Formats: sequence, structure tokens, C-alpha cells
Amino acid sequence: MTILIGCAHGTRDEQGQETIRRLVDDVRTALPGTDVREAYVDVHGPYVADVVAEVDAAEPCSAVVVPLLLAGGYHVYHDIGEAVKDRPDVVAAPALGPDPRLIDIVLDRIREAHIPDTATLILAAAGSSDPRSQADTEAAAEMLRARWSGPVRIGYAAGIHPTVDDAVAEARANGEDFEVAVASFLLAPGFFQKRLAESGADHVTAPLAPHPRLVEIVLDRYRDAGGS
Repeated sequence: MTILIGCAHGTRDEQGQETIRRLVDDVRTALPGTDVREAYVDVHGPYVADVVAEVDAAEPCSAVVVPLLLAGGYHVYHDIGEAVKDRPDVVAAPALGPDPRLIDIVLDRIREAHIPDTATLILAAAGSSDPRSQADTEAAAEMLRARWSGPVRIGYAAGIHPTVDDAVAEARANGEDFEVAVASFLLAPGFFQKRLAESGADHVTAPLAPHPRLVEIVLDRYRDAGGS
């Protein structure tokens, strides 16, 4: 049986840690009999390189690392890539996004926040200087635009522009007179989610996890990479 290693970013926020563990537990429940382990790329352990090192080698595939990350980027291609590069029996799956099911969750969170369908949305991602991550976020925004009647902009919680604060201010300055809502494109509570709450928007949605759709995506990434 192929081990599934769910690899998240890591956070000092206790609620964020609990949310990721709940997601891993939900995956474990959905795959009875499968060894499901947690790992992280930053902030705290168990670190992905150490978790991979603990896997006994087997052929053809002893483990699949599924990034619990919404976009590809440095953590996927470097941190996880480095952890598996000398282990031909351990496969790194793609990030969870872009995937239309993530937009299903975003829209669920929008409905839960009672955001009017005339609102300007700011899809708020963590932020990365890696152009591959930015491209994945742009793809997610395009999926959301196809399903939302009002304007959709992108804002980033850290690292690059436009920041979420900038995106909210620009929406107001450009004469978009309807309410402005920040649609969190973050997996779990933490420092970045708190930044969204301080952006000056009329509404801010909750992070994506926990949600059954996330479990579906994790299972698909695992199976598509050769997990069984």
C-alpha cells in the first residue's frame, strides 16, 4: 500500500495547525487501510525531507507526497522536489490548484458570508514571487470570473503586488461602487488570514479548509501520481 504524505506549509497559528491536521485526518478516514502522514515545508516539523527519509524503499512506488498547497511554486518545485529527488520510489504530486473544485469551495464560503452577487471580489492568495505560482492564481481567478457576475480582482497577502489592501483600495478608487469582498484563497487560518481581515473590505470569507472537496482533490492527486 502506497503511503500518502500530505505536505502543508506550516504555521505558528494553533487554529491553523488544527485545521491542517483535520484535513489530514479527513483524508485518512477516506482512505481506510492507507498510511497517511503529515509533513511541512516551513515553520515547524515534521519536515517533508525527514518524513520522506523515514519511508522504507519499495517498488514501484512507496509514497506519494501531495502538496497541501493551493498553487505550485518554490515550496512545491524546490522544497518538496528536493525531498524526493534521490528517492525514485517517492513521487511528488502537483499542488491542489488550479482546480475548479477549489472555486466550488470559494463560492461556498462566499454564500456562507452572505456576500451579494453584485460585489467586487478580491481573490486573496498568499503570494509568491515564483511565476508558476502566480500563473496558478491567475488561472483560479479566471475560473472564478466565469462563475461570478461582478468584477474579480487578485490580491496577495504578502510578498508581491497587488497586495490585498491595494486591490481593495483600487476597487473603490476605480468607481466600483458595489460592496468589496475579499474571497480568501488560503487553506487555513493564520497570519495571512488575519491580514485579509484588516484589508478594509466590506466582507472577508473564511479559509477553504475543512471541506469535502479538498479531500476529493487530495485523493485524486494521490491516485493520479500512482498511489494505491
